Amino acid sequence: MTNLPASTQIVIIGGGVMGASTAYHLAQRGVKDVVLLEKQETYGLGATGKCAGGIRYQFSTEVNIRLSQLSLPMLDRFADEIGQEIDRRKIGYLFLLTSEQEVETFRQTIALQNRLGVPTQWLSGDDVRRRVPQLAADDVLAGTFNPEDGLADPAGVVLGYINAARRLGAQPFSDTPVTAISVNANGTYTVATPQGAITCEQIVNAAGPWSAGISEMVGVPLPVKPIRQQMLTTTALPELRPDFPFVIDFARSLYFHPEGDGLLTGMSNPNQPVGFDEAVDEEWEYTHLDAAIERLPLLEKAGLKAHWAGLYEVTPDAHPIIGAIPQRPGYTVVTGFSGHGFMHGPIAGQLVAEIILDGRAHSLDISSLAYSRFSADDLNKEYNVI
Repeated sequence: MTNLPASTQIVIIGGGVMGASTAYHLAQRGVKDVVLLEKQETYGLGATGKCAGGIRYQFSTEVNIRLSQLSLPMLDRFADEIGQEIDRRKIGYLFLLTSEQEVETFRQTIALQNRLGVPTQWLSGDDVRRRVPQLAADDVLAGTFNPEDGLADPAGVVLGYINAARRLGAQPFSDTPVTAISVNANGTYTVATPQGAITCEQIVNAAGPWSAGISEMVGVPLPVKPIRQQMLTTTALPELRPDFPFVIDFARSLYFHPEGDGLLTGMSNPNQPVGFDEAVDEEWEYTHLDAAIERLPLLEKAGLKAHWAGLYEVTPDAHPIIGAIPQRPGYTVVTGFSGHGFMHGPIAGQLVAEIILDGRAHSLDISSLAYSRFSADDLNKEYNVI
């Protein structure tokens, strides 16, 4: 039975990477009076647990590149600092570019990355074909590659942060969905769950695809929409080269990366409606596999090992919302990462802790990620969305 306390200083809603990282970083700063509420039976089963595990520096906006520059080294150090192995693999991301427009845009984004200290490499079409000869890549005009990009284990990251936060005094509770939130006359909040109610001074909304619904409970509309994504893993492919990178066919939002002795592959559906349906769309899976085999003919030899669907939490500009909400004191949001939340979860939790404890984020200027940008129509869209 859940022994939910009657009151606490801070309630974090959501037990994926954002909530877990926030709980840890608050506890690391000495805040013991932190309760994390996760609606699933265990932590990281939502959007974090169903992602592809990719982590990269290759973004098109300065703020996302800066987030990666802070967050990915935290993942590199994770096993030593947090005490949890996360299978960090630096296999590199290889973007395949098949149109002149993509080539021109990526030239600009690679120039920005290089100027900010990210050593992403520009490849010609021939370079790409030599780098990954198993691809059918006659139509590839150019590519980009960063050997520091790669993979990590989402479940390991969440578990590591949850356990470390618990050791430091935070109290995480699974199987505890939030059903209502009351704003009290004295400025506190009362969070209702089936296991009882808890009153707190501050709330952190880290509910990912479900964050807009949580925010409605406190009267703050969030422009965050859930979009289904699905992927699959294959049976063994012994012919796969050991240096096969994380490949992204950018025009199709199609990707592959090594997973066990086979591959993980996915492809975003540009016509996917908004919603919380996480059932596998078998018709789209056939469309995906046709495109995947066309790009990597070796896949014809593979069988299906597993398939699943999860949710992206998408904002209009494909950037997250990180910050306190001025019109609702004591309410902080960390959501809307639009498919790249797992990799930015470590630094995002640290930034939220700074916002709550220091009054502002100081590890990085994240003013461009404020909630107010939507009312001001001040949007700078991230181009490198998969």
